[in-house]
Amino acid sequence: MGLPTQRLANNAMAFVLAGGRGSRLKELTDNRAKPAVYFGGKTRIIDFALSNALNSGIRKMAIATQYKAHSLIRHCQRGWAFFRAERNEYLDILPASQRIDEVNWYQGTADAVYQNIDIIDSYGVEYILILAGDHIYKMDYEVMLRQHVDTGADVTIGCLTVPREEATAFGVMDVDENDGITGFLEKPADPPGTPDDPTVALASMGIYVFKWTFLRERLREDAANASSSHDFGNDIIPSIVKGGRAVAHRFDKSCVRHPKAKTSYWRDVGTIDAFWKANLDLTDFTPELDLWDRNWPIWTYSEAVPPAKFIHDEADRRGSAISSMVAGGCVISGTEVRESLLFTQVHTNSYAMLEEAVVLPYVNVGRHARLTKVVIDRGVEIPEGMVVGEDPEEDAKFFRVSEGGVTLITAPMVEAWNAAR
Repeated sequence: MGLPTQRLANNAMAFVLAGGRGSRLKELTDNRAKPAVYFGGKTRIIDFALSNALNSGIRKMAIATQYKAHSLIRHCQRGWAFFRAERNEYLDILPASQRIDEVNWYQGTADAVYQNIDIIDSYGVEYILILAGDHIYKMDYEVMLRQHVDTGADVTIGCLTVPREEATAFGVMDVDENDGITGFLEKPADPPGTPDDPTVALASMGIYVFKWTFLRERLREDAANASSSHDFGNDIIPSIVKGGRAVAHRFDKSCVRHPKAKTSYWRDVGTIDAFWKANLDLTDFTPELDLWDRNWPIWTYSEAVPPAKFIHDEADRRGSAISSMVAGGCVISGTEVRESLLFTQVHTNSYAMLEEAVVLPYVNVGRHARLTKVVIDRGVEIPEGMVVGEDPEEDAKFFRVSEGGVTLITAPMVEAWNAAR
């Protein structure tokens, strides 16, 4: 009997690109980068990429930050500080710090890796996974690493299988019968189908696997090219597709899903509507995203808070939550909560009503407030008697109402509302 094959994750590192603002989330990213935005009651978006890496067996990680990184850095320091160098484990936070010269910050996704070549070299790894830090999904990267080695690819690209009509918003792979990539098209008007099913297309997830020695040379060549935008999707990947061997990895093969799930779960919560819906989807009877799976947990920073509490039991003043998720530290005092998701330390007061509400941490809801189909930013004080979600035209005078009718409420917006009263 032969010896068991060593996990490739033991000799790989994850490099997480977490520098983007995520401007489509509007005021939610005024003070934090998109990967630092809260999600799912107690986690942040970046926790999914980091947890996937950890659960896959990867113990060397780096996070490249740039836009308003303090919230993200603080979260990682608090929630991801359990790596031990003496066990050959590392999690480095790499802010854009003009390491190459005194002029340039990170100029693109490829440049973010290029500027940290010496740090990656110090890890002594054979393989590198480039990950986007702003998507919600559960994936075993070991499966993708194994395919990369078995196919002898120069780059392996994680791909979603999506209906062709939806693929126009993605970078799309044109592939042969063996999923070898023959073309890379950025947001094509007429996406190519796959050989096995012409009704679907393969869309890039922004996940790439390389042998480190190979990528290092490509990054140096790209850095010397003055006409390059120094971006993986625009420069590095198309050049490999043209002159090397690029292979698609279908997410369906490595997705970690609920046993009853019929589809592979992946979400880009990059708009207010998508963010609101993905959070509220977790309140479904059997959510597509399984956060209860103890074999593939989503790790995060957990505050030391008491359990949630529901108080008052009168006909019109009953603390209750129906088809909802309520995090620790919440006090639901005489408030009716329906189909909502409340993050840590949300306090509500008597006679208030929340329906289809996504409420970020440390929000206080005043008496008699009625809030419907809203996203409330961290730390907002909802005034007594405020009504939002019943008159879109009136809401739009002070708050941001999305195309889908979701109202975003932030502290400055509430200040403007108070001043106008």
